[in-house]
Amino acid sequence: MFLQTLFVNWSNGAFIMTAIFGLVIASLIGFVIYYISKSAKKEREGKEEKENA
Repeated sequence: MFLQTLFVNWSNGAFIMTAIFGLVIASLIGFVIYYISKSAKKEREGKEEKENA
């Protein structure tokens, strides 16, 4: 009964599309976090090399 009260008809594959959309968003967020941490690590290593030289 609860699913019938929502504005979405879940029988036409909307659940699968919503799950795929969620996976895409989660992977994009993960990629951005990975890229930021990789960039920060590279910058930190560059500063250490300049200090040691």
